[in-house]
Amino acid sequence: MKKTISPLLFSISTVVLCTSVNADTTLRMAHLWPASSTVNQEIYQAWAEKVEQESGGQLKVEIYPSQTLSKADQAYEAAVNGVADIAITVQGYTSGRFPLSEIVQLPGVSTSASQGACILQTLYDEGDIAEEYEDAHTLFLFTTGPAYLHTQDSEIKTPADLEGLRMRHPSEVAGEMLTSMGAHPVGIPAPDIYTSLQRGVIDGLSFPWEAMTVFRINELVNHHLELPYYTGTFVATMNQASYDRLSPELKAVIDNNSGMAWASKAGQVFDDIDKTGREEAVAQGDTIYAVEDPLNDPAWAPPLEQGTENYLEQLEQRGLDSARSVYEKALTLRGQCEE
Repeated sequence: MKKTISPLLFSISTVVLCTSVNADTTLRMAHLWPASSTVNQEIYQAWAEKVEQESGGQLKVEIYPSQTLSKADQAYEAAVNGVADIAITVQGYTSGRFPLSEIVQLPGVSTSASQGACILQTLYDEGDIAEEYEDAHTLFLFTTGPAYLHTQDSEIKTPADLEGLRMRHPSEVAGEMLTSMGAHPVGIPAPDIYTSLQRGVIDGLSFPWEAMTVFRINELVNHHLELPYYTGTFVATMNQASYDRLSPELKAVIDNNSGMAWASKAGQVFDDIDKTGREEAVAQGDTIYAVEDPLNDPAWAPPLEQGTENYLEQLEQRGLDSARSVYEKALTLRGQCEE
């Protein structure tokens, strides 16, 4: 007897086949920045457009901004597990997972986003921190410019002014620094800071100028301390299976849009937005107090040096014997990575 295929079964099979083909060529990108932000438009959309163009339209990137595909503190895991094909997130949101990478956050390592991105990407390219990213396919790494301290009601000029203040911190390193300076660090992802300030959950926060305008935090604070005590770090990563199933030609497109070129591009974008964020605060008449060289400042140097030592000792106690050598290398890379 001749077998016939049910029209319904044929229809379902066709849908499954189409979905499979589309999944091979459409990459879902998750990140925490607003869709309208310059960061999204000039880095992530630009990357997506370049990939699509160089692949002749065979690769398309669907961007899910503002935590719409994955929460910020779960984004890296989302890329590892395939919930997202690509994720861009803050290493510090997954505490303890990238301890050597977070050394780049320490005070005195970098003075701009461009320099920080160069240092972090170089450490990855030369194998010093690459092992931390082996569970996914790293695209590029980058940093913010220096993060400063911003408060609603309390003007900060000395470490004593921070005593007891609830300050949002983005990572273990920043929390260690704030603790050394006398503050009470509170871990909150960037998209949740605005409402936390409104509700009085925190008194202030740690942010670079870029993020102050991107997340509209300048609207809610009045005082700023330009103390370059910390730098935020980011990773753009891809699910390994999503990369592996691409053809050699499409892998080459991804490879051509990875590494230092895009780290540098991201760094420059962040540097430009830093200028905008500061100009915004000046225009609204906020108080800005600057500590130009905190590691040589008699009031600020002791807590920052202690915080740095505490962090390096913690890594060594966890068996990361290369911590100090990575730190020293990061410092030596400053000259190579000058703007």
